[in-house]
Amino acid sequence: MNTAWYQDPKIDEGLIISSRVRLARNVKKFPFRSKLGEEQAREMILDTTSAIVENAQDDFRVINPVEKIEGRMFIEKHCISREFVKSEMPKGLLLKDDHNISIMINEEDHIRIQTLSPGDDIDASWELANKIDDLIEEYVEFAFDKDYGYLTACPTNVGTGMRASFMIHLPVLERTGQLKNMLPAIGKFGIAIRGIYGEGSESMGGIFQISNQVTLGKSERDIIRGLQSVTKNVIDKENWLREKMMDKHNLDIDNNIYRAYGIMAYSRKATVKEAMDMLSEIRLGYAIGILDLPKPSKTIYQIMMEIQPGHLLRASGSEELSDLDLDIARAEYLRSVFK
Repeated sequence: MNTAWYQDPKIDEGLIISSRVRLARNVKKFPFRSKLGEEQAREMILDTTSAIVENAQDDFRVINPVEKIEGRMFIEKHCISREFVKSEMPKGLLLKDDHNISIMINEEDHIRIQTLSPGDDIDASWELANKIDDLIEEYVEFAFDKDYGYLTACPTNVGTGMRASFMIHLPVLERTGQLKNMLPAIGKFGIAIRGIYGEGSESMGGIFQISNQVTLGKSERDIIRGLQSVTKNVIDKENWLREKMMDKHNLDIDNNIYRAYGIMAYSRKATVKEAMDMLSEIRLGYAIGILDLPKPSKTIYQIMMEIQPGHLLRASGSEELSDLDLDIARAEYLRSVFK
């Protein structure tokens, strides 16, 4: 089994935590999802699943149905979308054991191929997604127009059907309020910055997703290069602010970072927001060389992921816990990691 992207040490080495490519595709012989009947949906799922499982060199786990807690965990691992879990239509999920590849069948589009790589290796994500796309297209005919490209349920995805994105840690840009000031300029380049789980989500722990908005009239390589160019400017700004912060290095900066480590090592309860904010400080402390305490055996982002409700519920063996019980379980987990 390959290492999961969130376990790779490189995700804590820079500002970019992970790279993701998502391709939206629809099967030509079926109507779009909004007009798709249940029997048609089941047939489409069977056709697509068979094409992948029987012909892919990679071993995929077929998950149908997706159980409630498992679904929450997959959202927290960025394997699936919240919309996919909420949908009551027949659907299917194909997932690699390392969670680096997931294929949602009958989400907004018939097929959503998603690949994740640790750090800023967006080219590796694209090559893998393209390989899977080509494999499926050998056995399933996609809805395609010679003028417009791949046809999708949402007009903003028509063309390449690609969403390329980086998950990125921007704590200083966020706390200074300068990230908001950059958003209009970034938008002019067809790039958007969203919360940790993408569209409609909020930032947690200073973590954002930066992705392309335009898919029509550009090649996949053009989209990736444009995303890289804008992301570099964002990173340069974050690093510049970090340097300014270090120029004014004082006891308050040290105190905030070491205090965060102490809270994680000894707290008896912790909300998601509090824990994510503290973990963000710890990640920043290691990055700028202030924090010289031993690093946990897990990456900071893996810890961030494993303190989310779905992971805590799975670890507890319960289907439901009160907010207080979750806060207590979260603190217990963090103590085990940092002490």
